[in-house]
Amino acid sequence: MGRKRVTVTTETDTGRNTRFHDNVTGADMSRAQFVREIERGAYENYHVREINGVKTPCSDPDKSKNNNLG
Repeated sequence: MGRKRVTVTTETDTGRNTRFHDNVTGADMSRAQFVREIERGAYENYHVREINGVKTPCSDPDKSKNNNLG
């Protein structure tokens, strides 16, 4: 199993992921930055959902729990 492409580095007390790290490029991103990058097609295997009115990055579902954001 390879390493996760993106890991969550900060989340709120309620569990909303707010900061992310790209383990390949070394980039640190806010939630809004990561959403923009996903929407422009820079991250395969990730999509954006609107949760409680907030665009939220999500990993695409598959059989593995090892590559989920979190």
